[in-house]
Amino acid sequence: MNFRLSLLSAIGVAALLTAPAFAQDKSLEKFGSPELIAAAKKEGAMVLYTANIAETEQEVIKAFNKRFPEIKVELLRAPGGQLITRVKTEASAGKLRADVVDHSDRALMKGIEDLFQDYAPPNASEYIPEASPSKKLWPRATLVWSIAYNTELVKNPPKSWMDLTKPEYGPKKIGQVIAPSGGTTWTRSMFERKVVDKDYWKKQAATEPVLFPSNAPTSDALVRGEVQIAPILYNAVLPKQRDGAPIGILFGKEGAPVTPFSAGVTKTAAHPNAAKLYLNWCLSDEGQAFMIKELGNLTSLKKAPFYPEGFDPKVVKVWIPNFDEFVKLHDEWIAEWNKIYGYRQ
Repeated sequence: MNFRLSLLSAIGVAALLTAPAFAQDKSLEKFGSPELIAAAKKEGAMVLYTANIAETEQEVIKAFNKRFPEIKVELLRAPGGQLITRVKTEASAGKLRADVVDHSDRALMKGIEDLFQDYAPPNASEYIPEASPSKKLWPRATLVWSIAYNTELVKNPPKSWMDLTKPEYGPKKIGQVIAPSGGTTWTRSMFERKVVDKDYWKKQAATEPVLFPSNAPTSDALVRGEVQIAPILYNAVLPKQRDGAPIGILFGKEGAPVTPFSAGVTKTAAHPNAAKLYLNWCLSDEGQAFMIKELGNLTSLKKAPFYPEGFDPKVVKVWIPNFDEFVKLHDEWIAEWNKIYGYRQ
């Protein structure tokens, strides 16, 4: 009798000990099955290649690690063109280290689609289909363009994209990220020509802007006053404004060009479960809400949790490039942009 009571007591204690763990697993099911989460934690690490800004990506990793501290994320950041070249080179040598590749140019990612395995997040049906060039690739981040200016130097700031063609903002006062930098700047360039003005490039280039290879050095130059105004990704400049830099930010009345990134899990991933869990979290409502609130991203979810501070979708229309045009027009228009702006690749 005593033995049976002891056995029943032991079973009861075991049930109490496992109940909280079970409850915790249930709370994490939106990020993946218990089996996936357990396997990801066992792997304990993953490697992320991204064209996104390193500082903002570190913030995403920190937020992910609040949910899953067991998984260390190794980050490699490179500009768009360099990143694709590295991925292709490593893959051809059979030495691709990345578990996840995240890139701003959907067309380039579509071109290397065969490097990625089949993957879809638990909430795949909640995403805008147009944002994904492939069922293997997903818009983990959706970045939006803004116009920023140094408030100590500019007392009459621009109010629109077309204002950036005014002679009063030249020469050398405007910082401009080169069109061939990657998918985000190609999106901006398409928007300028297709939406703002068909001759926008010529008119804007006449102000003699300072050209930069990416958004990060552009935002640094803006804070230092080396340039006074810059069309720039919102997530590249918002953190500097929050840190107290003399920066004003607006969204041009003609619209806000956005770029859905493409992210996928490589076929050669050494940590496939951790990679899927990371993307699952990033693509979840929780991950997207974090990136909107803390980083100034938008989202490719059909229903946005909310919008970043200062962005009113009723006033500023979101513009996403048609994917076929994004691919078809690229080479010819980039060559033309380079010629107009006097840039040599």
